[in-house]
Amino acid sequence: MKAVQATRFGGPEVLAVTNAPDPVAGPGQAVIRVAAADVLFFDTTIRRGLATGFVPLRPPYVPGNEVAGQVALVGGAVDPRWAGRPVVAHTGGMGGGGGYAGQALVPAKALVPVPAGLGPQQAAALLHDGATALGLAESIGIRPDEWVLVVGAGGGLGLPLVQLAHAARAHVIAAARGQRKLGLALELGADVAADYSDPRWPQKVLAATADARPGVVFDGAGTGLGQAAFTIMADGGRVSAHGSPSGGFAQIDPHEARRRGITVDGIEQAQFTPARLHALTTRALARAAAGQIQPVIGQAFSLAQAGATRAAIESRSVTGKTLLLTG
Repeated sequence: MKAVQATRFGGPEVLAVTNAPDPVAGPGQAVIRVAAADVLFFDTTIRRGLATGFVPLRPPYVPGNEVAGQVALVGGAVDPRWAGRPVVAHTGGMGGGGGYAGQALVPAKALVPVPAGLGPQQAAALLHDGATALGLAESIGIRPDEWVLVVGAGGGLGLPLVQLAHAARAHVIAAARGQRKLGLALELGADVAADYSDPRWPQKVLAATADARPGVVFDGAGTGLGQAAFTIMADGGRVSAHGSPSGGFAQIDPHEARRRGITVDGIEQAQFTPARLHALTTRALARAAAGQIQPVIGQAFSLAQAGATRAAIESRSVTGKTLLLTG
């Protein structure tokens, strides 16, 4: 089969398409014929060798931890009725899970059936970010009529958060870079849009809300953007500082947060047990099939374009989810 291999640490150019042996399902495992693999920004951090302190992965490796497709083979002690079913699954690898390939080996317990009405690309777009958005929204608790600020609202995780906050009957502020991303967020339920390429964006948010301060901030950008969002929050609010694409997680002063009664959650709230992740994924897919969450696929690339896929993400030019089509 064809697979994309990271041959060494470095830029997108280190990704090369190679021939690899077809995987074989052992006991408790299944092989998925991959139609689409999710592409995450964190994958680029791993590929550049910037995550070696907590991701014990060294080249060469095949990236990709989230796949959608059809079950091709099952191993021993696995229900044979899985064969042929459309599914999504996490491969179980940390950064080098083997998803950027024609076939992927996964734990059978990770298989999640794709409901009728969803195609593999839509399912792949929700596998990581749809489940994560649902988990974060439930953890932080969104109340009707409060203001919710989503920082990084044009990305794969930000857009589902906009939709979930809107569905919870909150007033939604979308902060992103560029009118294309902001326009999409407005279409999906945001009430106010703020372009954070303008350094005065926090003041413009308050002007647009008549000084109503957000009670919830979902910070998917990090560093100074997350810190700026914190300054305009309502006292007693809740913030999820889970994003780092702008260079690191937002460093929020814990003493100031306590003084203002603000609860601060970090990336740990986006890290779920396998059982919790399975349940969130199942529910996210069901909500999408029912039309309650719209997966947004901004761009899709072939295996041969894997380097271009990562380059697009790192350029911050993408909107919604980026997928690698392997089928």
